[in-house]
Amino acid sequence: MKRLFLPLLTLLLTPLALLADDYPTVGKVTKLDPALDELIAPDAKIEKLCEGFTWAEGPVWKEGVLLFSDVPENTIYRWAPGMQKAEVFLTPSGLLAPKKGFPTDGSNGLTLDAEGRLIMCQHGERRIARIEADRSQAAIVSAFEGKRFNSPNDLAIRRNGDIYFTDPPYGLDRLDDSPLKELKFNGVFRFSADGKLTVLIKDLKFPNGIAFSPNEKTLYIGSTDLLDPFIEAYDVQADGSVANPRRFFDARKLSNVGVDGLCDGMKVDAKGNLFATGPKGVLVISPEGKHLGTISTGTLIANCGWGDDGSTLYLTAEHTLCRIHTLTKGDRFPAGK
Repeated sequence: MKRLFLPLLTLLLTPLALLADDYPTVGKVTKLDPALDELIAPDAKIEKLCEGFTWAEGPVWKEGVLLFSDVPENTIYRWAPGMQKAEVFLTPSGLLAPKKGFPTDGSNGLTLDAEGRLIMCQHGERRIARIEADRSQAAIVSAFEGKRFNSPNDLAIRRNGDIYFTDPPYGLDRLDDSPLKELKFNGVFRFSADGKLTVLIKDLKFPNGIAFSPNEKTLYIGSTDLLDPFIEAYDVQADGSVANPRRFFDARKLSNVGVDGLCDGMKVDAKGNLFATGPKGVLVISPEGKHLGTISTGTLIANCGWGDDGSTLYLTAEHTLCRIHTLTKGDRFPAGK
């Protein structure tokens, strides 16, 4: 009787939040180089935290809560440790009033500015916008030379407040052939802290994920070209422009062997390693471009983001939200710092 009583007493005294923090594990981590052991423990597990989304995207950590987009559902969700189900944080998140021609109309990439305000890419409204304290939405920038953006997809903010963002046509019905498309290119833009908008890159077919190296001297762009997935690197100039484009990582060697997934969202750790979604999962790539390993959930992973104390990597993996604890920490964590 005593043997049964003590475990039962322990169970009764265990906080409910602790019990709720027991999540199933999925997928695996594949090590390709011994250096991965310095970033992810060999016994690290991928946890599935919640599910039921159509296409989860843009995870960002804000004041103890993870916020992320469900792009087709026009909703931003919130999740906190211990929760078994995400809650609606904001809806509509990307298209404020019904319009035709936007099959994926919600918010996509999310980040925080230096003041901790949520900054988001809105497909349906075709703009970069900010969430105010009262949950109202304020447009930051929506057009280039009088022409509406395609559908801003992902963004990164420099320490000086400049917003860099990608603008592929993924929010438009028929993509580049959409009658709503006003720009003749799919660009990468910079909106400076003093309000000046410039186009930085015009020659990428489908620019998508975006991130800076820790010293902000290198800008990374993921291209979701189905036939040519890759990550491009650029030197950031003193005036905020970019130069010296070069192929940082060629993902064709993965996609050509029938592996699902393209180069999408990405984040950088404090050591300069790139955690970039791509074929088969999140590719862990050294600052020199060496593929160290892959975090695979068994589903397509659209994006990732640091959370908790900066050493947890959250994964928006198609219809699920997952996480893995790491031995490294995200650069400039929390976002905006």
